[in-house]
Amino acid sequence: MSQADREKWNERYRQGSYGTRTYPSALLAEWLPKLEGRDTQRRAIDVACGSGRNAVYLARRGWQVDAVDVSEVALDRLTETAKSAGLPITCIQADLENASTELADLLTPDRYELAVMVRYANLALIESLKGALGAGGVLLVEEHLVTQADVVGPRSPGFRVAPGALRESAGGLDILAYLEGTMNDPDGRPVALAQLVARKPAG
Repeated sequence: MSQADREKWNERYRQGSYGTRTYPSALLAEWLPKLEGRDTQRRAIDVACGSGRNAVYLARRGWQVDAVDVSEVALDRLTETAKSAGLPITCIQADLENASTELADLLTPDRYELAVMVRYANLALIESLKGALGAGGVLLVEEHLVTQADVVGPRSPGFRVAPGALRESAGGLDILAYLEGTMNDPDGRPVALAQLVARKPAG
């Protein structure tokens, strides 16, 4: 990711973009209770976390979260939230589109029980996320879907995934749920999404 892209995201967060989006992904809220069955400490990574709506949701439910984003402005905001609420969130600034040292240090084998990537179209990164999951770990991904419908979200197809592409990227995992289509966000606006929940085999 270029310095210009990094500054673009920093400026968006400085201007208050996404400031009202404090609710978690509906997919995460639906599935998290189904994934919480063990007494051991649970560790998750939230990729392209922004100001941390999903990281905060996880941490409030007992997960230790590594929250990763390119924008230090967004991460500063999340750090303040985590400190004030005493939440177990570690913020890491990293370039998610290139092989950064920070990202490589995080995505080591068997590190996480849950990997979350919401509305950040980087299918190439999914292979690394799969490798960072321990046996039985879960990958939860939600992406904007290429569509001709009048929906909110990025206009460029480069920030959306083609039909079937997200499912194909989950090779080697057991798919628990997969959905593509137009639905409503919690704020009532129509959005076209591809949603994946998949588990790494125990064997």
